[in-house]
Amino acid sequence: MDAVIELLLALTGKGLVSLFSLGKWRGEALNGNEARLHAAAGSLSFVLDGRRVVTTAGLTLIGLAFYGLLVAALVYWMTRGQV
Repeated sequence: MDAVIELLLALTGKGLVSLFSLGKWRGEALNGNEARLHAAAGSLSFVLDGRRVVTTAGLTLIGLAFYGLLVAALVYWMTRGQV
């Protein structure tokens, strides 16, 4: 179950990176090992051939932030008329 949630977060993050960077940044392949070869341990992104690459950990963090903001917005929207 944890793997499914992590996959959902990473795929959401990958979509958001592609959408908001307009192709200037890209997400790491989920089954690749680019980060192990080109980035420092624990980094969230690195530059490869002049293009920013967001690691799987970075994609997961972006996805988690997105869903956290979505939940916060929904809670605000549902409670805004009640005092």
